[in-house]
Amino acid sequence: MGLDFGAVLKEWRSARRISQLDLGLSAGVSSRHISFLETGRSRPSRGMVLRLCDELDVPIAQRNRMLTAAVLSPAYAERDLSGEDMAPMRAAMAWTLARHDPYPAMAIDRHWRLVKANKTCAAIMQGFGVREGDSLIDLMTDNPVLRTALENYDEVAMHMLARLRVEAAHFGHDPVLEDAIARYEDIVGDAGKAVDGIRPAIIPAVYDFGGMRLTLFSTISQFGSAEDIALSELRIEMMFPADEETRVAREMLGAG
Repeated sequence: MGLDFGAVLKEWRSARRISQLDLGLSAGVSSRHISFLETGRSRPSRGMVLRLCDELDVPIAQRNRMLTAAVLSPAYAERDLSGEDMAPMRAAMAWTLARHDPYPAMAIDRHWRLVKANKTCAAIMQGFGVREGDSLIDLMTDNPVLRTALENYDEVAMHMLARLRVEAAHFGHDPVLEDAIARYEDIVGDAGKAVDGIRPAIIPAVYDFGGMRLTLFSTISQFGSAEDIALSELRIEMMFPADEETRVAREMLGAG
């Protein structure tokens, strides 16, 4: 049995906690029309589906799902990143990663699979037995080498859980992210429910690699105005030193 547009629309409206009235006002239609779309009494045009997706901040992969449910053709492709037409984007990714050495940087997809890493990050990942295509979610939950090296594992796990919850809310129903959330909830337990005092500006990861201590925080970049599914879900995560000891250690290694 195929998808029902009304059910999918209601699912996203509920996820965004928007009433039929508010959605109708923002989309320029009546709440009655929204109700008719959800019950199947009215069928949406292609323009209406995309307008509702804009108002509900639906990711582009899920926009295809909504169009298909409305018996309309998809609007977005999912190209292979190795394709010829993706060469400028690959070059931009490679340029960004390479110029971040001697600090770690990597590109990951929506399911936290490693797509590409710069030399520094690749060397670190190799120490954990991780290669391109592997899951960083699995790395955090199942890798004993990482657990030993990451001094503040519990704190980082709580931060990862918060990120996963935000991403799952953005992407909608996603079994991979939902399974990851359940796994991290088991790890964190009740530790993240009560936090006293003001939270720090950042949550750095503190690693001990055989006596070399590195404290790193990360920033995340994405391609702006991406109209391709894979490209819209690609993130470049760059790590920076959170203290002078880490900065000096990484720059000395980079110069060597």
